Amino acid sequence: MNFGYEAKTIKQPEFEAQLFFDYSNERLLVNDFSGNIDDLLRAINKYVEKYSFTKIIIKTRPQHWQELLSKGLELEAIFKSYFNGIDCYAMVFYKETKRRTSHYWVQENDILISILEKDRQSFLTTPPSTYHFRRATKEDVVQLSSLYDHIFKLYPTPMNQPEYIHYQMNSGNIFYLVEHNKQIVSAASADINKTFNHAELTDCATLPEHRKYGLMKKILSFLEADLKQQGITCVFSIARALSYGMNAALYQLGYEYGGRMINNCYIFDKMEDMNVWTKDLPV
Repeated sequence: MNFGYEAKTIKQPEFEAQLFFDYSNERLLVNDFSGNIDDLLRAINKYVEKYSFTKIIIKTRPQHWQELLSKGLELEAIFKSYFNGIDCYAMVFYKETKRRTSHYWVQENDILISILEKDRQSFLTTPPSTYHFRRATKEDVVQLSSLYDHIFKLYPTPMNQPEYIHYQMNSGNIFYLVEHNKQIVSAASADINKTFNHAELTDCATLPEHRKYGLMKKILSFLEADLKQQGITCVFSIARALSYGMNAALYQLGYEYGGRMINNCYIFDKMEDMNVWTKDLPV
């Protein structure tokens, strides 16, 4: 089934790498690697030329990021505790000046600073009793896809397709949702990686008329509790840098800002910068 991306494991005598070909967002991700970095970079460049990727992201452990820096890559974000408690350094390089150029950086900084200057609140607001929270099932995929299609003109993955959400659930990812008058009005998911015991909290969406009740913060809390029971020790989220509400929700839930990824993916209505937020889940 083709969803606009492809994962590949590359094994060569000099190195081994887990690659993610994200054709829809014109980027190549190296999610893990071992071996000779020079040979890895040469192999990556061949794929970049073949598929016309404009952004390359290499996720690396602490011992490698400075070597990659010395070879012309940039440090764009740090994912705390990503590799079973070891920090991940997201090193990037760009093939087009347009992709490297952020047109909203100062505005995004203003949003971020205004959030970081606020005190964190340890309590969650209680929405009206007409809102019901629960874990999603496969019977919800059509309504979920309609929710994402309604909110996002563009999205990095095909969340407007019921079969894609069904595929995500079959892959072990979990969704939580909120119903109001038997309609799904808010949802989010956790993309779980059991190898490294981390999960990405993603696919966060709330209908505009229901955004004043703190629904997303409660959904993320439910996801965290579920993940903790599964032995997940690290969670992270990548939020639109232009979204005050989403970044504020993550900050209030105790997430730590880890950097901004320039023109990282197509979302909402254009290619956008994305803020990285991470949090440890205590055992």
